[in-house]
Amino acid sequence: MRTAYKVETVRTAERELMARLPEGALMQRAAAGLAAACADLLGRVYGRRVVLLIGSGDNGGDALFAGARLARRGAGVTAVLLAPERAHSAGLAALRRAGGRAVGIDGRAAEGGDPRAISAEGDVAAALTAGEQATATPAAAGQATDTHPVEALIQHADLLLDGIVGIGGKGGLRPDAAQLAEVADRARCAVVAVDLPSGVDADSGEVRGAAVRADLTVTFGTHKPGLLIDPAREYAGSVRLVDIGLALPEEAELEALQHADVRRLLPVPTGESDKYRRGVVGIAAGSARYPGAAVLAVYGALRGGAGAVRYVGPAADAVIARFPETLVSDQGPKHAGRVQAWVVGPGAGDDASAVGEVLGSDVPVLIDADGLRLADRDAVRARTAPTLMTPHAGEAAALLGVPREEVEGARLASARELAGRYGATVLLKGSTTLVADAGGGAVRVNPTGTAWLATAGSGDVLSGLAGSLLASGLSALDAGSVAAYLHGLAGRFAADGAPVGAHDVAEAVPAAWRDVRDVRDA
Repeated sequence: MRTAYKVETVRTAERELMARLPEGALMQRAAAGLAAACADLLGRVYGRRVVLLIGSGDNGGDALFAGARLARRGAGVTAVLLAPERAHSAGLAALRRAGGRAVGIDGRAAEGGDPRAISAEGDVAAALTAGEQATATPAAAGQATDTHPVEALIQHADLLLDGIVGIGGKGGLRPDAAQLAEVADRARCAVVAVDLPSGVDADSGEVRGAAVRADLTVTFGTHKPGLLIDPAREYAGSVRLVDIGLALPEEAELEALQHADVRRLLPVPTGESDKYRRGVVGIAAGSARYPGAAVLAVYGALRGGAGAVRYVGPAADAVIARFPETLVSDQGPKHAGRVQAWVVGPGAGDDASAVGEVLGSDVPVLIDADGLRLADRDAVRARTAPTLMTPHAGEAAALLGVPREEVEGARLASARELAGRYGATVLLKGSTTLVADAGGGAVRVNPTGTAWLATAGSGDVLSGLAGSLLASGLSALDAGSVAAYLHGLAGRFAADGAPVGAHDVAEAVPAAWRDVRDVRDA
């Protein structure tokens, strides 16, 4: 299982480890891992140009020491210091001893560097060939005259290392740093972030203003929540974890299931199983206007491991025509027969009666789509059996009374807030799907999926799949997490880089299930 920890937890673990190590040893571990990752990305280090964007503090120190290691291997390394007087002194000294140079953000030699009085272009040109110098001026490059002084340096680099702000950064980048982030965004070379991209919030995944977009993020000790949650996740690129020996608590801030974790949770029938022992899931969904929602929810449920599916609602004819194995009833949820879990809401329109009946049951309930709007919060909170709510960002925003953009920008906080208000487990769908348990604890983040899943009916399939897993005996947290994982994997298999329909996703769930089952614990 992949885990992520808050900054405060990481800082505590770092302090405890540093107390047992020689001074500077922990930073050297991080720098060694960072330099190795950069070397792997470059392929050949000798003769390559590397530019370091350096802020104050330890994040910049990691980058400077890594730059020194690359310089010793023959790379031409130049550090751009946002605040030369506050740059990590030992790291800067190591870089200079290795043959690296340092400039300020105005392009001039940083204090302690070349003592000659030189122009910005002259200092930047010291890192460029004669041919590159000819195009380094704004006019020669066809750029506006207000081009950033270090733009040419960055444009001719083979690798750009972002060490502007570390995991303690809050509230967005300051103007000088934001300007450098925008320059980095125009870079033609690979961009590597140190620990996490500058400008993203390590704990929440929020991005307030400009931020560095990395091709690779080298993170130390553990993943940080912002590396796993959008919108920050899309700024991180690929993530490489460097083990620096931190001792972290058992309970993390975030968890991301992997194949082996999901495999252990999948319900598997035994020789003594029958359809009732495997679990029966009830589906109260669909309407005259949206019969397809019922069909797709049943489709997902049939692929989710339960032994039988009962359907209640006005789309019985459409359901039976597509899935004759479904048990149908027109008597309402109370009289549909025994089930081990209910799914209510997909395509339900304004039928609040079915939602009320299902919420009054004593079995686990999944609420989706229209059911979220129709469900009474007090009735949800009063339930003694587990409840799983599966909103997308727009539905979550309506329930929380905030703009959709606020939910999308702060997904982790929104999922937790909604779970707390309703006393329910919340599966917040989206580019990063999160599952927050009603009782608190680590939030699950789903690592599978594809943008092609943004298609009509995809959520109905997910609801049926998760409901089936609830009926088979999984907890609300596990049912939501496993369903999201399988659904995302099925979406990848079904799409294979092309548009996909919701029925294709449901059809691919068995392939996803088999793919997970084929993995054995290490």
